[in-house]
Amino acid sequence: MKKSNLKNIIWETILTILLIICFPANPLVLTGILEVEHYLPLFIIGCVVWVFGMVLVMAPIIMFPRRGGVPKGKSFVSTTRIVDTGIYALVRHPQYTGGIYAIFVTTFLWYPHWLFAVLGIVGSVLTYLSIKEEDKRLLEKFGDEYVTYMRRVPGMNIFLGIMRELRRNRA
Repeated sequence: MKKSNLKNIIWETILTILLIICFPANPLVLTGILEVEHYLPLFIIGCVVWVFGMVLVMAPIIMFPRRGGVPKGKSFVSTTRIVDTGIYALVRHPQYTGGIYAIFVTTFLWYPHWLFAVLGIVGSVLTYLSIKEEDKRLLEKFGDEYVTYMRRVPGMNIFLGIMRELRRNRA
């Protein structure tokens, strides 16, 4: 096994464990291992953040088969062309970005405890590193077309993507 493959497996395993530990229907809280205070305003904000995150998480499942040239019978990730419309005009990796919001941010808002803050930061950093690996893979697959896309659309910062899109539409 190549060293880079082993590194990826280790990173993905750590990230998967963090995703389970930080899932909003939290196993540490539900089993009583960790007791946390609940604050209704944070919970409500967390619900809004969760819905926002889940919309981003679901985007590729809907967009790729419609616009990504996915061959019939193949997984939605088997794209043959870059999708740069809809949410993909705002952010290159909505699924990863949505995962940060729907899991790490929501969990901290629902259960404001230092442990979830620390784990959320670690999980977000690992997600960012995963995005960097995904960009490398997509650069190999799509070449210069993906370089142009990367220059135009931010990887994770959806708010920057919205601002850029608004500026483009005004011009």
